[in-house]
Amino acid sequence: MKIAIVVLFILAGIIVSAQETEKKSYTSKQVGELHLTIDGYLNEPEWQLANWENQFIQYEPSEGKPPHQQTEFAILYDANNVYVGIKALDKNPDSISMRLTRRDETDGDLAGVIFDTYHDKRTGFAFIVSAAGVKSDFIQSNDGENEDNTWDPIWWVKTTKNGEGWKAEMRIPLTQLRFEEGNEQTWGLQVVRFIFRKEELSVWQPMKRDFSGFVSQFGTMNGIAGITPKNTFDVMPYVVARTERFEKEPENPFRKNGKRNGLDAGLDAKLGLTNSVTLDLTINPDFGQVEADPSEVNLSTYETFFEEKRPFFIEGKNILSYRLNWGDGDQSVEGLFYSRRIGRRPHYEPELDDEEYTEIPEFTRILGAAKITGKTKNGWSVGVLESVTAKENAEIKGIDESRIQTVEPLANFLVSRIQKDFNEGNTYIGGMFTAVNRNIDDSHLEFLHKSAYTGGIDFVHKWNNKNWMIDAGWFFSQVNGTEEAITETQKSHIRNFQRPDADYIKFDTTRTSLNGHGGKFTIGKLGGNLKFAALFSWKSPGLELNDIGYAQQVDQFLQVVWVGYRIYKPFSIFREVNLNINQHTLYDFGGNLLSPGGNINGFLQFKNYWGAFFSANGSGNQVSNSALRGGPALKTPGRKNFHSGIFTNQQKKLSFELNTGFSASNEKGFQNSSSYNVSVGYRPTKTLLINLSPGLSNDKTDLQYVTQVDYGSKKRYIFAHIDRKTLNMSLRINYNITPDLTIQFWGQPFIATGNYAEYKYITNSKAPKLTDRYQLYASNQMELNSDLYEVDDNGDGNVDYSFDKPDFNVKEFLSNLVVRWEYRPGSTVFLVWSQNRSDSVNNGSFDFSRDVNDLFDVKANNIFLVKFSYRLGR
Repeated sequence: MKIAIVVLFILAGIIVSAQETEKKSYTSKQVGELHLTIDGYLNEPEWQLANWENQFIQYEPSEGKPPHQQTEFAILYDANNVYVGIKALDKNPDSISMRLTRRDETDGDLAGVIFDTYHDKRTGFAFIVSAAGVKSDFIQSNDGENEDNTWDPIWWVKTTKNGEGWKAEMRIPLTQLRFEEGNEQTWGLQVVRFIFRKEELSVWQPMKRDFSGFVSQFGTMNGIAGITPKNTFDVMPYVVARTERFEKEPENPFRKNGKRNGLDAGLDAKLGLTNSVTLDLTINPDFGQVEADPSEVNLSTYETFFEEKRPFFIEGKNILSYRLNWGDGDQSVEGLFYSRRIGRRPHYEPELDDEEYTEIPEFTRILGAAKITGKTKNGWSVGVLESVTAKENAEIKGIDESRIQTVEPLANFLVSRIQKDFNEGNTYIGGMFTAVNRNIDDSHLEFLHKSAYTGGIDFVHKWNNKNWMIDAGWFFSQVNGTEEAITETQKSHIRNFQRPDADYIKFDTTRTSLNGHGGKFTIGKLGGNLKFAALFSWKSPGLELNDIGYAQQVDQFLQVVWVGYRIYKPFSIFREVNLNINQHTLYDFGGNLLSPGGNINGFLQFKNYWGAFFSANGSGNQVSNSALRGGPALKTPGRKNFHSGIFTNQQKKLSFELNTGFSASNEKGFQNSSSYNVSVGYRPTKTLLINLSPGLSNDKTDLQYVTQVDYGSKKRYIFAHIDRKTLNMSLRINYNITPDLTIQFWGQPFIATGNYAEYKYITNSKAPKLTDRYQLYASNQMELNSDLYEVDDNGDGNVDYSFDKPDFNVKEFLSNLVVRWEYRPGSTVFLVWSQNRSDSVNNGSFDFSRDVNDLFDVKANNIFLVKFSYRLGR
């Protein structure tokens, strides 16, 4: 760590001052009552009189050089719209790539405009179109550091192709833009063009890739005067009809008919409170068209992070984000707000008597949600989300009676975020507060928190032309509930207060609240070719964010030093080179070193458009405070791993990517793993794309947790050697009939097996020698009896305790077929077919032929739905 700090301060003396590029200015022209036909031809008289500009310059790959093909653009406006015309000139028009895709998944040649309507040098509203006429729109925030491509404004665009290249004509209503009222507007402006066959991005306003900001490098647009802000008003009622088909189970009253039907309705709305502040509403939302989460078998103590896919929650998500760490490492997903908590699967599962059956809702129903987001010209950003989820009941039926049991209480979720930027966007201060309140009136749900509150403040400052940065923050949490609830919180695997060796924390079963805190501090140089940063963060043992946020582990001090080098301009055989090296240490609040390690990684792209990447990690001895699930900390050998991959030219009809990974412990034979993943992309026509991605992984380790049992006055923490194999494949087929009519299919077969052997129990979890940390069971101490291991621990011929055979063979097939038709802007029809097949047996062996056959012998659960929405608005 001392060496790393010395290196950082040596590097800190190397300050490269970025020379600021001269800013261009464009003057837009106002026209009267326009009657432009948005057809992509740009042949109306108004376009002939417009102020056309060209002189684009390369941004990638050869920054500052003339582009291979020049571009022209003009911008007009009237009282209600902004019009953009782009002429993407091309001396070889037959080489223009016109690939049809779904909205926001654009491919091929592109062109578009980005407006910084606030002129805060941090926020950009992008309107991009492909040569085939496919829209892509997104909001850039934090000076381009974040992009939110879930923003789907209502706008019109058409493209045409001729002997001189291709053209795009756009009409963007002022209701979709955010700006302050004034006599004359000054907006930030950038116009971009991407030539697919060259992978070349050219821009109107020259920019530097080694500059840490993006929006702040835009030029300006003047000339817009006499317009007034327009408030958004969009209301989208929907109706959905659903039918479900599954295998009949005559003895199960909930599944004896093999079918279930339903009809539902709801409402989505987007209302402009002011031009710069928008209210989004959803009442009884339906997300039936959303793709399922990928399959997995998680044997760790860490909760899996799943990406948000529901449209209401992903649109504008950046403004409600508060990350616990800077950067893009393993802990970058941790934050105060994790929207998947809202509408999650119910917490409680009823205990059933013999011959009882139950039906539990798959998800907690969201009764309604509202979200206010916006930004003012003077730098205030605000985001507020309020959601109410229903009280959910499980219906239980037996031979003679039925009953209802609550599995999730009525709950309210509040998330609020505010930020203020100043100093021309170089500095901002922000704050966040969240609250969860549950109406718990059932004793069996008293393990849940009655209320949970979190909050934080953060500060970012950049200087020296944004080359240097400080990112700091402090956050807290408080949870309240019964003694049972707070005891369970203390015993949670992410903190384990009950550990016998945790003398720096107190386990108190009489508590009815728990408080915690955390913080972060990063200083670094992000501009230029040479970049580096030092990070320090902490999360106290009492920190509890997981009612509405996401934290994998607390009770941690983390220190990281990172150095990166970027070569942006092509040289030799390379188009681009990125290299990184970092070092980290992790401690708990007792001062115990948990994980020292380091990493070297790199990315290379070649001039033939192929690429390669690699990552090498090394770590010292690891100490896990959660491995024994409440027992003492466990010491395990460090390990080294290597991951690498190569991909071919993505412009071709047929492309490939191969990546492999290998891992081995520093102590021979303790742990080793390997993984192999292939991705094949095939585009036989411009409208059809097929992706096939199979993967196989193998993992063996000598210390896999099995269970813990009481043995007299002792605890037996039982572990075993495990041999795991996982086979998965993802198949995606995208067929795009028009830019507004698409068919998408996703299917994933998944097989995971785990074979346990060499059972042992922990004796001295931190002994210097690995083999002194456990005791193997002798063959005469254990006997398998009907999938139950019976253990004679003391050898007296009597069974002292028993545990279930942990071997597993899990098989699952998930698929989703979606037909989407946007029959008018903002109005859609979805036709959806979802299928699920799943099976699990107590067998750890892996047999490809047998397991695949068994998977597709399982009866499928099919859901068919039709969803119709209609936009009412202006």
